[in-house]
Amino acid sequence: MIAFGISIPDPDPYLEYAKPGIELVSEPDSLVLAFSSVGTAGRSLNLLLDAAATHDDLEALVLVHTFTQLDDPSFCAAVRRAFADPNVAVAGCAGASGVRSLAWWEGRTSVGDVILRYIDHGGGELPAYPWLEPAPPPQVVDTIDGCVMVLSPWATRNVRFDEALRFGHGHDLDYCLQVRAAGRTVTTIDTRVIIHRSLDPIEDWEPLELGDERMRARRAEAQAEAARSVSYARRLAIDAHVAELQRTVDEAAGSLSWRATRPLREINQLRRAQQARRPEPPGRRSTL
Repeated sequence: MIAFGISIPDPDPYLEYAKPGIELVSEPDSLVLAFSSVGTAGRSLNLLLDAAATHDDLEALVLVHTFTQLDDPSFCAAVRRAFADPNVAVAGCAGASGVRSLAWWEGRTSVGDVILRYIDHGGGELPAYPWLEPAPPPQVVDTIDGCVMVLSPWATRNVRFDEALRFGHGHDLDYCLQVRAAGRTVTTIDTRVIIHRSLDPIEDWEPLELGDERMRARRAEAQAEAARSVSYARRLAIDAHVAELQRTVDEAAGSLSWRATRPLREINQLRRAQQARRPEPPGRRSTL
């Protein structure tokens, strides 16, 4: 039995995005664990693991973010293919090896069919990670993106998220590092996922009181990775704006008035071309 778990801080995105995706990919005997968020992200996720671990027939636990929509009817088959290797403990739709920080995308990436769907700039879709040149799944990686985390029965029962991580980031990386330290494998799987979010980057960071040099160095590293994230988000916003402008052009070009005035535009273009070829009268040359 493949179970699905989701921690819900706000019911609206769950009902609009995550729930329809789970309904699309789940099987008749699938268990859906939808819990309200409690405390830190790690605490909420561990409650889901505890509930799933009690089921003896568990094949996998799929942890889904509320803004993530599974969009592959063959998703469960992809999960079973990944866990056919008994050493695989965690699988996901995107990840990387050679990871040195929370910015996993700075490593050697592997990404499935992951789409970003946004409402900014008139709405649309873009590849979720357009700046990457990822290898196709499946690939063994160090960590996966926490938008979708698929855990084996062993991982569900033996590894827990760090409940001390306060800001909702890094729990996926920490979990995968624990799994790898135990000698198990993390891998990407080839599946389609839609991530719903705004293109606006988050630039405001809560100030922290940092005492020693090591903490200040960690803060500087975090700020550097945040700056890269903001840069990537701005690039996505530019791509979305260009797509919006192109839609406007296409709509105008397909209108009745645009088609009706085409002969006039062609005549004007021909007239301008003829004027450009006509020699300039004597005495009117520019002295610049």
